[in-house]
Amino acid sequence: MAASLLDALFPKRCAGCGSGPWPFCARCRSELVVLSPPWCERCGAPAPRAKIACRDCPPDPIAIARAPFGFDGPIRRAVHRLKFGGWHAVADALAGAMVEAWADVPWTPSAVTWVPLSRDRLAARGYDQARALARAAAPMIGAPALPLLRRVGDPGPQARRGAAARREAMRGMFAAEEAPGKVVLVDDVLTTGATGGACASTLLEAGAEIVGLLTAARAVSSARRPRPILGHGPASGSVVAPGNGSPAVDASRGRSDPRKPTLGR
Repeated sequence: MAASLLDALFPKRCAGCGSGPWPFCARCRSELVVLSPPWCERCGAPAPRAKIACRDCPPDPIAIARAPFGFDGPIRRAVHRLKFGGWHAVADALAGAMVEAWADVPWTPSAVTWVPLSRDRLAARGYDQARALARAAAPMIGAPALPLLRRVGDPGPQARRGAAARREAMRGMFAAEEAPGKVVLVDDVLTTGATGGACASTLLEAGAEIVGLLTAARAVSSARRPRPILGHGPASGSVVAPGNGSPAVDASRGRSDPRKPTLGR
């Protein structure tokens, strides 16, 4: 009752621009960079033709990686609101698209876990965005969401570090007691893969057979990133399902594509 009353009094706004209808207004939906085949079969990066691996693949401990969106425009702003603005419902809105991106992975997960925040960051934010994404995605994946990892160190700011420096800084930052079979590791964004790689190594050492990384978005190199194509489609209370609404940007071809990952309410 309280949640329904709050929704009525304070309706959700577009996670991309903060003013249109939830979860993304027509304009923001048209600017989404959707990652779809052909792509790198290992990391899901857009490619002119299907590849087994590519230069953007994350470190070896990560067997496979998937993300539904390029980290740009409305998705960048939505993730920022999820992490720092208290927009917790963004996790539910993105989970469906994440699970669709995972659909071609040829193994059945035993568990879903997430990249944990440090104790200080969790205390400052009061909220772990990766945990929220994992818990929203797990029922659709069909595996339990389990807190398999704990962070035992903090490497400090990573933004100005290169990929190799990030990987070195992340060594020994995580611990795990036990990890079952096949694990889906969830985080908000894949950039260099340093954090995900450190987590995957820890999970493998704790008994996991294989670890895949699933994120809401991933960085796409400038050479592969298309210029968003603006358009206007019908506004909706849920993100457009494949084949409906205004076109998204297909990152593999750089033109509008009506196929859109499904976003939750």
